[in-house]
Amino acid sequence: MVCLCWVACGAPDATNSPGDESLPGSPPGVSDGGGDVPDAGDTPTQSDGGAADAGTSPGCTLVVGPPRWLLEGESLTAQVSCAPGADGVPTFSVENLPPGATFDGASGTLRWTPGRDQAAVWLLRVREVHSGATDTLKIGVAENESAPGNVRIVDPQAYTEEYGLPVIHLSYGPTGLTAGGYRTAHVVYRGKRYDIEAKYRGSSSSAFPKRSITLKFADEQLFTEPVMGEDFTDRKRIVLVSTFNDNSYLRTRLAFDLWAKMSPRHLRLHAFSAIVYANNRYVGLYTVADHADKRLLAREGLSTKADLFKAVDANANFSRLRRDGTAKSWLGEGLAKEEGRPAAGQPHSFDTFASLIAFTADATDGGFRDGLAGRADLHDYMDWWIFNTLILGTDSHSKNAYHARDPSPGKVWRFLPWDLDASFGQNFDTTRTSPQEWKTFATNNLLFARMLAEPTFSDAMHARYRAFLANELNVHAVQSLVEGYVREIAPSARRDWAKWRSSYVVFGSAGTNGEANFPNWQSRDHFNSYDEEVEFLREWINARWQMLGSRVP
Repeated sequence: MVCLCWVACGAPDATNSPGDESLPGSPPGVSDGGGDVPDAGDTPTQSDGGAADAGTSPGCTLVVGPPRWLLEGESLTAQVSCAPGADGVPTFSVENLPPGATFDGASGTLRWTPGRDQAAVWLLRVREVHSGATDTLKIGVAENESAPGNVRIVDPQAYTEEYGLPVIHLSYGPTGLTAGGYRTAHVVYRGKRYDIEAKYRGSSSSAFPKRSITLKFADEQLFTEPVMGEDFTDRKRIVLVSTFNDNSYLRTRLAFDLWAKMSPRHLRLHAFSAIVYANNRYVGLYTVADHADKRLLAREGLSTKADLFKAVDANANFSRLRRDGTAKSWLGEGLAKEEGRPAAGQPHSFDTFASLIAFTADATDGGFRDGLAGRADLHDYMDWWIFNTLILGTDSHSKNAYHARDPSPGKVWRFLPWDLDASFGQNFDTTRTSPQEWKTFATNNLLFARMLAEPTFSDAMHARYRAFLANELNVHAVQSLVEGYVREIAPSARRDWAKWRSSYVVFGSAGTNGEANFPNWQSRDHFNSYDEEVEFLREWINARWQMLGSRVP
């Protein structure tokens, strides 16, 4: 058995941070992989630059190259060298060589076929003997569950990444998780152990074999991702969003990022991609996203006492009528109160947002024109319409949205998007949508209908739309985001697709769990692979942006 707690090179005499249960006894100068911040060279897509450490002789600038990623059982040959111009004939050595690996000091060549118990991130300290130049060679060995005689991951604290993406090791008891409430669980992430609570989430998606999960962290051990997600720091709750019905694995991230690019004033949900193991078994590639709650609102500059409502079904349509045209029994239909006082279930808990709905439904044309700005952030709600028509969000025109209002005097309602897998060419059940389809969603959302009917608003909305298409959201900027995600997640997406392909293809068939909630899933005559779906997405975006360029007034 290999002791994988010695794989990471770090500061001398490194100690465990509070709550870190890394194994003790690491030799001097070698970290046990604990702590919150990766060592130099741990950035998922980069090495630490190949530069010699400060203070070493300029005779050799080590070149170790980018991180190497492979499966247990695959063979690796990696070579280190001095940059051109080095003096003399170099000789290399390496510390903490993995068992079974060989290293030739004259040529700087490492050869290794990792065994079935060697899944981990290995940080090998390479040294050029004459100059003293040192650098780190990073080798990530992925768990190979399907290999005969495979040994499950020996040390989750050493298995920090997989193909460059961070790994969340989730563990829970034999009774499993439930959507009914949080249960005790544990997470190991980037070498640190957290005692947490976890639960499943989702309504129709509860039928997925790969479930979405909410993780709740203790106040004294908040979650931080130091590299991905653009300042994903000190989170109380995070959401592991299932990618089961999006085999491009990027629609949610793309939509969130486009919303952020539209305006720095927007309330923002941060997200990144990560790998999840549950009870030491591979689950797959997830989108890790912010949890919409009072802490998120506070980070965005709102009061922790702000009201937060979630639109949970299409009756949250800013109307006195349900989507089927019948009268609502009360204006809170289709909504759930997530934050604020009075709390959900208490008298008058929905009064604040019900007031905005009543105004939208009842105001005269002039009253609506003159009074909306005093109640709702005009740019937020104009941009919601632009955003949703841009991505053709067929399941987020009224539901799958958050509305928040700071109780301070003069504050107005703000908008935040959510649950965006039904976008960019597919519905929630993966059936296809045409890039040529122009939908205003005015029949789905009375707020949209009234804004479009009022020239003061509609003229401004269309002008903003044209500006976005020419600038922040031009097609090249959008495709550049897509290419960035593909470079980052492609190996992991293919690995996930290999695991879930058969479940995806039969999902929704007669007699399966998906039949009731996704009856049209099987209406498709072809199911794209990951690579095919990414190509479909690229082509859809090009066609849609071309259509919008001539269609937006």
